[in-house]
Amino acid sequence: MRRPGLLAGALLSALALTLTGCGSGSGSGSGTRTSEPAGAAPAADRVEPLASAPAPRLPVTVRSADGRSVEVRSGERIVPLTGSLSEIVFTLGLGRQVVARDITATFEQAARLPVVTRAHDVSAESVLSLKPTLVLADTTTGPAEAVEQIRAAGIPLVVVEPAKSLADVDRRIDAVAAALGVPGAGGELKSRTDKRIAAARTTPARNGTRPRVAFLYLRGSASVYLLGGAGSGASSLIEAAGAVDAGKESGLSKDFTAITSEALAKAAPDAILVMSKGLASVGGVDGLLKVPGVAETPAGLDRRIVSIDDGVLLNYGPRTDQVLKSLVDQLYAEPKK
Repeated sequence: MRRPGLLAGALLSALALTLTGCGSGSGSGSGTRTSEPAGAAPAADRVEPLASAPAPRLPVTVRSADGRSVEVRSGERIVPLTGSLSEIVFTLGLGRQVVARDITATFEQAARLPVVTRAHDVSAESVLSLKPTLVLADTTTGPAEAVEQIRAAGIPLVVVEPAKSLADVDRRIDAVAAALGVPGAGGELKSRTDKRIAAARTTPARNGTRPRVAFLYLRGSASVYLLGGAGSGASSLIEAAGAVDAGKESGLSKDFTAITSEALAKAAPDAILVMSKGLASVGGVDGLLKVPGVAETPAGLDRRIVSIDDGVLLNYGPRTDQVLKSLVDQLYAEPKK
């Protein structure tokens, strides 16, 4: 079974060109539901660094997720190879040392940095041309040849396990903070993040029922229509919002399965969760209702669609509380009359 990461690494790699073709996205935690109050402004697409920038204590030797011991002697020029890793580095207060980004690092502070990866398509030459002193990757980063080329050049490269649930937030922050030589700042950021996520969690709706939410992965330009199962990465968010993962509950054990009328009828979602670019790729809510089986679900009949920006939905990092709050706000909003 594939290892689920940021929407399952294997799936992202297979759809790399499709993802980049849909645009970079805004990356904020806000989304759009058809019942959202008119005039609601999206949250600014920024990360919130800790109040004071930490002083790294280097060198350090850390254990990389691929089993290697890596000595980090300098954090002066950092290249995170995923948007979620960039988010953690910037939030720890070390954004000034970041010299490049992945295309998914769309938040304001990183937006002007040169792009050296596009949906897991790493350009080793571009990375090396920036003379990094530390490269951060996760186990889905590739191609493997590019990763090895960076290592062969003598650049410290630390691999971090990808996130697949809320339980992984602290682990990811710890791993990045350790590699940067700022474990104290990591502890501070964990505490802040945990408190905010706890505040954003909710219990079932006022009548005590738990809405069934199906996570759909959509890329209309490539005719990709998938229903998330137990390994999609969305379950813990849905459950933290006081809801039930309809795909998982209907018995789908895989990461994703092709959408069929039968699968949707069995999942019977009260609401549908999508990424904003995915929703746009099928023509918005009206287009989504044309996907076979969607219009016949309770969610389709009520036009109850929850949309969260691609850049943060499954990042499981310092802005996950914003994602969870947006999910809760949209899921329990009163429908428009």
